[in-house]
Amino acid sequence: MATTDRYDTIVVGVGGMGSATAYHLAERGLDVLGLERYDIPHTKGSSHGITRIIRRAYYEHPAYVPLIERAYDLWDDLAAETGRDVIHRTGSIDAGPADNAVFAGSKRSCEEHDIPHEVLTGAEVNERFPGYELPEDYRAVYQEDGGFVVPEQAIIGHTVAAQARGAEIHAREQVEDWAETNDGGVRVRTDRGVYVADSLVLAAGAWTHTLADALDGLAVPERQALAWFQPDGSALRDYQPESFPVWNLSVPEGRFYGFPVHDVPGFKLGKYHHREETVDPDDFDREPNRADEALLRDVTEKYFPGAAGPTMALSTCMFTNSPDEHFILDTLPEHPQVAVGAGFSGHGFKFASVIGEILADLAVDGESDHSIGMFGLDRFD
Repeated sequence: MATTDRYDTIVVGVGGMGSATAYHLAERGLDVLGLERYDIPHTKGSSHGITRIIRRAYYEHPAYVPLIERAYDLWDDLAAETGRDVIHRTGSIDAGPADNAVFAGSKRSCEEHDIPHEVLTGAEVNERFPGYELPEDYRAVYQEDGGFVVPEQAIIGHTVAAQARGAEIHAREQVEDWAETNDGGVRVRTDRGVYVADSLVLAAGAWTHTLADALDGLAVPERQALAWFQPDGSALRDYQPESFPVWNLSVPEGRFYGFPVHDVPGFKLGKYHHREETVDPDDFDREPNRADEALLRDVTEKYFPGAAGPTMALSTCMFTNSPDEHFILDTLPEHPQVAVGAGFSGHGFKFASVIGEILADLAVDGESDHSIGMFGLDRFD
């Protein structure tokens, strides 16, 4: 059914980034429409999986640290407003050989931004946190404020808070196309109707590139797999949130990340660029297989042996990677009334609270007070 109402902003995608964007726009008193092709929340894209790492020690680039500081504040605000446990602090470990980017980059970020931290050897990590069995000569940055965000609760929290401020949110409605109107706004056509707004935010995860030609080849979906293994017997206590920090680990087998047991049975882990499978988000193998499981179990047995018990669950999701694995946060060059958030490259969800604020800025003002220069589309020219 079509509508003749005009909104201030339409947000396409009500996952991690889109729900936060709808919330921040509604908080500013704007008339907002959020459109989601699946359920809210859902398991088809990138914003699911029970736990997502958050950490102040950011080895990817020190420029992310001011954004993560703001994200922490906004997650705490959302938890206080909604009563939902969207963020949990367990501490975080970033570890690898002494000259590896995971350790060295994390240490550099902490030093440049005066983040309290400890530098530990692998042996010291193993002694303090018995669930770990790292090579003794590895180095690790321990930061006590690291932990995890619960993606499903975050999406629900942002959505409900946006609705409480007047936002209109539609699930099970797929955007088919959009076009600029004669007066500089946008017209969005879905499988249910046509909507008009002054501005548009594209935050559709792995599908965002299908809605903006400027993202062709710059926001590429990749199949990921996750595993939950049940810790054996008495070792279960070593993998609880109060005794087991979240972790990023660079080893000869690749770069891995993981979590304590939370909400569902099992120690959870995944590998960045799992099997390097670029995919069509509408046509790929969503069912985890034995090869996915074996890759993750082998690393668990070697570095977290107490957690290598029976398989509890396997799951797939998608990373949407940019060429340099940094975010894309910008307006479209030929359509300044259209803001895009894409290319979060497997490390974006922790920032969703502040990315929503940034995308709201871009939709309303075309710019943001946050320092986002390194995330512009022009870096790929």
